[in-house]
Amino acid sequence: MKITGKPDGQRRSGLARTLSKFGYCSRSQGIELVRSGRVAVGGVPRRDPEFPVRPGDSITVDGQPVLTAERVYLIMNKPRGLVTTASDEKDRATVYSLLPPGLPWVAPVGRLDQASEGLLLFTNDSEWAARISSPRSHLEKTYRVQISAIASQALMKRLCDGVTDRGEHLRAIRVSILRTSQKTSWLEIVLDQGRNRHIRRMLGVEGIEVLRLIRVAIGPLALGTLAKGQVRPLAASEKTAIDRALSPIKKPQAAIRKSVPGRA
Repeated sequence: MKITGKPDGQRRSGLARTLSKFGYCSRSQGIELVRSGRVAVGGVPRRDPEFPVRPGDSITVDGQPVLTAERVYLIMNKPRGLVTTASDEKDRATVYSLLPPGLPWVAPVGRLDQASEGLLLFTNDSEWAARISSPRSHLEKTYRVQISAIASQALMKRLCDGVTDRGEHLRAIRVSILRTSQKTSWLEIVLDQGRNRHIRRMLGVEGIEVLRLIRVAIGPLALGTLAKGQVRPLAASEKTAIDRALSPIKKPQAAIRKSVPGRA
């Protein structure tokens, strides 16, 4: 049985990447499957994850034909306390515990650390996920962040200008104050890049602790009223809106939104 998908001429891709591209498994899982000798192309076992595969080649795993999985696009409201991985060496609860049964293999699009909450996407469309995660797309991610300080215009300017941590330049493209209390503030922070623990590290350079961090939007897709811990498929209109936002655009300039602090 042949792998099917979008017409691709005679362009070849590596065997492990092909398994991932068609939603069978992750690329790292594909590498393990190939190296273990469980994958055959045209009836011949191949142990090289980079073995070139052309559209129309017959691929089997453990003797069973690999078919293109139906594309799945999910949105989750991740609760605090779950790790964004399929399995955890410390046996901590993972986001996969919230996914409904019967799904094909899906992977998270980017990550939220254990203490972070909010919008998390899952898909078996690895190329789509890569486009969303790529810093070249400049797709904006919006966060609501509670910090252990009273925010000032000067702080917001420094976050937009950027700070250096461990040799990496970390910046926001927009920051606004949502509300303040006597000791804390809620900020809205918009990024167009996704370094590891980007916001926590950026504020840590300023000596400020992040008390809560909630991702509320990815591009035009908003978390909305989805309850904490709930998962649903993306509507076709939501998927289309993200695809449009992924079209080449000019990189926005960093900006500070003027706001009047309120009370928590």
